[in-house]
Formats: sequence, structure tokens, C-alpha cells
Amino acid sequence: MPTAPTDVPSPAPAKRDAYAAFRSPSYRSYAISSFVANLGRQMLGVALGYEIFQRTHSATALGLVGLMGALPIIFLSIPAGIAADRLNRKTIILAMQLLSALTSVGLTVLALEHVSVPAVGPLAAGTRGLYWLAALFGEKTGVVFEAAQPVMYLLLFINGISRAFGWAARGALFPNLVPRANLSNAVMWNSSNFELTCVVGPALGGLVIALITIPAVYAIDAVCGLLGFLFVLPIHAPQDIAETHPHPLKDLSTGLRFVFENKIILATITLDLFAVLLGGALALLPIFADQVLHVGAVGLGWLRAAPSIGAVIMAFVLAHRPPLKQAGNAMLLAVAGFGAATIVFGLSRNYALSFLALALTGACDNVSVVVRHTLVQLLTPDTMRGRVSAVNNIFIGSSNEIGAFESGITAALFGPLLSVVGGGIGTILVVLATAWKWPQVRTIGPLQTSEKLPPPVD
Repeated sequence: MPTAPTDVPSPAPAKRDAYAAFRSPSYRSYAISSFVANLGRQMLGVALGYEIFQRTHSATALGLVGLMGALPIIFLSIPAGIAADRLNRKTIILAMQLLSALTSVGLTVLALEHVSVPAVGPLAAGTRGLYWLAALFGEKTGVVFEAAQPVMYLLLFINGISRAFGWAARGALFPNLVPRANLSNAVMWNSSNFELTCVVGPALGGLVIALITIPAVYAIDAVCGLLGFLFVLPIHAPQDIAETHPHPLKDLSTGLRFVFENKIILATITLDLFAVLLGGALALLPIFADQVLHVGAVGLGWLRAAPSIGAVIMAFVLAHRPPLKQAGNAMLLAVAGFGAATIVFGLSRNYALSFLALALTGACDNVSVVVRHTLVQLLTPDTMRGRVSAVNNIFIGSSNEIGAFESGITAALFGPLLSVVGGGIGTILVVLATAWKWPQVRTIGPLQTSEKLPPPVD
């Protein structure tokens, strides 16, 4: 009986599909919805800061904008995660899109020149409270608060509620929109989708303010919220509804317990959290642009955009190259590269080098984000994805604000150079500590197949 020839070449490996996630109609709708919603939110952020400072001349008032957005994330993310596991996630996203659009409509009305809010009752008390708070932080003269400001902060707090519940539901929904093998591709495009809005949104917002008016930006954000609502409608995603725990307090702790018991998820969240806390230089960019690089407002704008530009470029690189064979080591190296690039930025006195260093921080961060988000989704049962996404939102979502606070304090104590360089060194030390504390991270292989991943719980 003749034997098969041994010199027959093996079949060529299948060509990598860089846009695999977009083959799913539901994912396409999800991606468009996220893009338009985030684009409007980025434009909104520019207009809010500009209008509030123009009206109040108060740095405290600007700080309250971030606080109103952060408080709902910190205190409502866990209940939002429970809701995402107990209720229909698509319905939650639709409701939150409408709520976000309504808050933008309210901001539009408040920003119109002929609209005057009477200082009566709680609004008068709120205005007095703003004057007291500004004086507490040293702004005793030159600041102006009107009755419209407390209403604006209330709207921003409500908008923060919509973000807390919307983030938890979106984070739990999208893994079910694509085949498991395409999940890392979907995570990569999700990240680049967001980073692209960070580049386009602020520039577009500033342009609309200059050419039209501030209320026009708020109105555009409302329209973006409605468009986001419409693009969510055709999404179809299966969902396993979790059973309600008989003890609500234990139900609240389920997501936290799962994260702390799963050493891989705990390691990746810890790594990202401390990298952002220590290595973030964005909060100090105005100081570097003015006192170190001497590039003015235009140069500052490009510096702020540099990390997002680097992240978008890295997204295309990841999409068109073979899958990461050692995802764990790639994540560790990426975070270490983030720290090294931060050190280069802190030491640089050349604008081009500083821009390149910031772009590299964004590129490295995108690699880390893709690996971390993919691992979290693959290792989390569908019935718990809302709660685990909520835990992730608390630690990662609030770390930017806390990191900005840390950078400001250390810069005030030791100077901006030591703050940034020390933060970069600290990030590298965190990578070394993570690799030592959780050695299983270094054994993580490709993300495309669950067989190559560590078991869900250690």
C-alpha cells in the first residue's frame, strides 16, 4: 500500500483578519454608538471647562466639574454592575443614552444668553456654598457664582450617574457581540475608538466654540447621545441573567471577591492602577508647555493629543500583525515602556522629543489595555461581567483623577521634573513587583483560545 509523500508542504496559515470584530453587525452598531457618544462627551468636556471658567474665574469651580463626574463612578459602579447582571444590558444602555442626552439639553438651555436662573431657595443656598468653598481654597476675591452654577453641577452629577450605569452595561455587553476568538480584536478596536474621539473631540469642540457658540457644543452632544441611542437599537446580544442573591450586601461584594480571588485579574488591574497613579504626566502638561518647552496653548493642545495619537497608531499595528504569543510578558513590557517613556518626557527639553515620548506612552498603554480587558472578559463568567466591569471601573476609572491629584501634590512639593521622572521610575518598579508577586502573569500565552489561558480562579 503506497504511503503518503513526506515532502508535501503544510497548508499556509490563515491570513489574520485585522477587522474581524467588524464582521459582526451588532459589534458595528455598538462601535458606532460608542464613537458618537464619546465624541460628544469629549466636545462637552472642552465646552464645560471653558464656560465655567469664563463665568466664575474660579479654579475651584473647575475642580468641582471633575468631582461631580467622579462621585457617581466611585459610589454607584457596584450597584450599576449588579444591575447589568440582573437586568437587560441593552435596555440599560438605551436608558442611560437618553438620560445623558437630556442633561445636555439642560446645559444647552442654561448656556443661552437670555436665560437667567433666579437665585431662590436651594439655588441661593447652593450659590453661597460655592462662595464658601472657593474661599476655603484661597479664592476669596475675583470669583463670581450665579444660581445657574448649582443647576449645572446637578446636571453633571446626573450625567455621571448615566456614565456609571452605562459603562457597566457596555463593558458587560460587548464580549457577547463577537466570537470568543475575536474578542481581543474587539477590545483593541474599542480602545482605539475611544482614543480617536480623544483626538477629534476636543479639537472639534474648540472649533465649534470659536465659530458658533458654547450652547451649540452642548446641543451637539445631545444629538450625539440620541444617535448613540439609535445605533444601540439594532444590537442583538445573548445574555445570561444572574440569579438575585438572597442577601443584598453579599451580592454587593460578589464582584470584589471574584476579582481578589482571581490572581490574574487582580494582577492586571493592580498593574494598570498603579501605572496610572504614578506615571501619568497629563495633569502637569500646562506647566511643561509653559515653563519648560515654551510652546504656548497650541503646543499644549498637541501634547495632550499625543498619547491618543500613539494609541491609535498602535491599534493599527496590533490589528495587522500576528496575535501576541506571550500576552502576559507583552503587557509587562508595555507598562514598563510606559514608565520609561514618562521618564524621557520628564527629562526632555526638546518639543519633538517630548511629543514622541507622550505618543509612546499612549502606544504602550494601548497594548496593556488590550491584554487586560481581554483577560478580564475571558476569565469572567457572563453572569458576573457587570459586577466585575464595575469593579474595574472603580479602580481604573477613578485612577486618572486620583493620579492627577498625586501629580499635582508631588509637583508642588518636589517640582514637576521630579514628579514626572519619579512617577516613571515608580511605574517600572510596580512592573517588577507585579512580575514577582504574581509570576503566573508571565505564563499567559495567546489570548485567542481559552485553552492557553490560566484557569479562572487561582
